[in-house]
Amino acid sequence: MAGGKRILITGAGSGFGRDAALRLAERGHHVIAAAENRPQMTGLIEEADRRGIGLQVENLDVTDALHRSQAHAWDVDVLFNNAAVGEMGPLAEIPLELVRRVFEVNVFGHLALAQAFARQMVERGNGRIVWLSSIAGLTTNPYLGPYCASKYAIESIAQAMHDELKPLGVQVCTINPGPYRTGFNDRMGDALRVWFDREKSISAEHFTTDLGVEVRLADDYGEMTGESQKDPEEIVELFVKVAEGESGLFRNFLPADRIEEVKRQQAAIWDLRQ
Repeated sequence: MAGGKRILITGAGSGFGRDAALRLAERGHHVIAAAENRPQMTGLIEEADRRGIGLQVENLDVTDALHRSQAHAWDVDVLFNNAAVGEMGPLAEIPLELVRRVFEVNVFGHLALAQAFARQMVERGNGRIVWLSSIAGLTTNPYLGPYCASKYAIESIAQAMHDELKPLGVQVCTINPGPYRTGFNDRMGDALRVWFDREKSISAEHFTTDLGVEVRLADDYGEMTGESQKDPEEIVELFVKVAEGESGLFRNFLPADRIEEVKRQQAAIWDLRQ
């Protein structure tokens, strides 16, 4: 693509970020694929070489101030705040340090990154900041409270930044995926097994979600699985449309067949009883 953009994607070692980084690079953009996990970085470099595309792969922990200061030198046109960690489990029981970690990565690290790039973009007169939110930023589900809370925070931050930076020439938007097969949900289940003790839990018998998946706490399960998880290809394509300015929406939600369901869940909050 002539006149390609400089694009930074955090969390590009796996999932949406990895596939979007490769796709955007194939389309001629200068993509900086940032990842914290070094084996994932190696895999990304090897895949880019296999495809014969140029891809700048960098080590970036968004919670590390030194890493962020180094990233600020990259001066990008589009920032995808994509990296995320997830924790699930009863909020009355989950170790607080796990909840803090979710917010440090999903919220505070990316906000610090966005602040520095926003200044550059305002000085230049243009730019785009994209926050990877989730269906979990629009609805709250039992036992997904830590993750939902972080995504709700992202929704508020993104909307405020949109209103504040739009007059200054900087576009801010969100991408809100529903359940897709990236392995992220399964990793949350794996993380749960590290600390959750069914025998000591006060809520194990009621530990289910209404996300179209079931959380099974038997010894041979402990992960979120389900046929409702979709092929991530349409989200990768959405990354491309947002990066290239084809979507004028603030909130970019997929899959489209879940939108009405989300609206019904939001409306139901007004009738919620104790």
